[in-house]
Amino acid sequence: MRLPARLLPRLSARGLLALLGTVAPVASVGAQSAPSAAPVVLRAARLLDGAGGVLLNQDVVVDNGRIVAIRPARGPLPAGSVDLGARTLLPGFIDTHVHMGWYITGHDRMHTDGDGDTPAVSAMAHAGNAWATLHAGFTTVQSIGEADNATLRDAIQRGWIPGPRILTSLGSLNERTRGGSPDSLRAVVRRFKQQGADVIKIFASKSIRDGGEATMTPEQLQAACGESTAQGLRSVVHAHSADAAQRAARAGCTQVEHGVFADDATRSAFVQHGTFFDPQCGLVFRNYLDHKPWFEGIGNYNAAGFASMEQALPLAEAGIGLASRTKGLKLVFGTDAVAGAHGRNAEELVCRVRRGGQNAMDAIVSATSRAAESLRLEREIGRVAVGLSADLIATDGDPSQEIEASQRVSFVMRTGTIYRNDGARFTAGRRNRGVR
Repeated sequence: MRLPARLLPRLSARGLLALLGTVAPVASVGAQSAPSAAPVVLRAARLLDGAGGVLLNQDVVVDNGRIVAIRPARGPLPAGSVDLGARTLLPGFIDTHVHMGWYITGHDRMHTDGDGDTPAVSAMAHAGNAWATLHAGFTTVQSIGEADNATLRDAIQRGWIPGPRILTSLGSLNERTRGGSPDSLRAVVRRFKQQGADVIKIFASKSIRDGGEATMTPEQLQAACGESTAQGLRSVVHAHSADAAQRAARAGCTQVEHGVFADDATRSAFVQHGTFFDPQCGLVFRNYLDHKPWFEGIGNYNAAGFASMEQALPLAEAGIGLASRTKGLKLVFGTDAVAGAHGRNAEELVCRVRRGGQNAMDAIVSATSRAAESLRLEREIGRVAVGLSADLIATDGDPSQEIEASQRVSFVMRTGTIYRNDGARFTAGRRNRGVR
């Protein structure tokens, strides 16, 4: 049985457990976690390099998990190669803001502490989120906020389960953390570093459901972001109001999330300070508003909160276009995918182009090479280039011309291992090694 990708994010934890025996063979054609022992050639009619370039009729050679050659396609393909036909080959998508630990339970409610789900059920749901995300062509994600993300990150890295490369903050801090003094915030940053965090997550404003006003002082942000930099870590700041976002930029924080109320002065501050900006267009809002029964009554998921999100939608859409047209602004791609949205990440790309007015190629760059730069992984992922990790996907159609093609991923390779190839076209002598 082939489970449609569109259903994966909607599976409850218990439903995922029931289906595990069915899904596993689809995810594992050959029980290999390592890339192929011999080079594999991918032949594509069109190649988007992730930096805005387009090449036609190319062979990409992958060896030991890395891209070792890119050359014009000619002659017969060697045994074990993959002919992608008319599909478009491009780097695996990168989502710089997800919540891999959020899921919908068997009772059709967002999982919360004390709802009865055992750690084993939660672990299975997390694994389901990871598979749905990878299956949709997102080969790297930054999951910010959940302390238990380390287990999922490490299990994928060890090859125990399929999923995207995960970077995680292992938690977050705000203006009240350990009393909120600058010294205490610096200590919290150092503690996250010791625990193995890849990035520091900072809440500098209220939720959009509570109005989004600034909550952290400039001194607090300077302490948290400054210590992150001193520890060699990036700082990602939740900030909706213009004031909060500008404070984060002036404090030298690496990236600002959301920015629904960002204005021209805010965008100028991002440019001046080199701050990466990750606004959301629609997926996270629509996921909440279209599925209110999953969330209603939990915390600030109430009538007022939903009304605030409804009012924020047109501001969020317009903000994408304004940001994309601001010269020098480093606009990156992040969905804030929460429970019910995993595997639907590309809907945000469509929203950014169709409703936000962002150029389609720029949207792709924001989800590939520019996103990699924001993660400080530009020498590892985000482009189709010799020497980089073989994180590659193929779409039915050209997303730089029709952004909806980003939702039609039919081939996924991560670090040289093939996890998906719908309608696979291997040359004679197909080998199972490196194919999951």
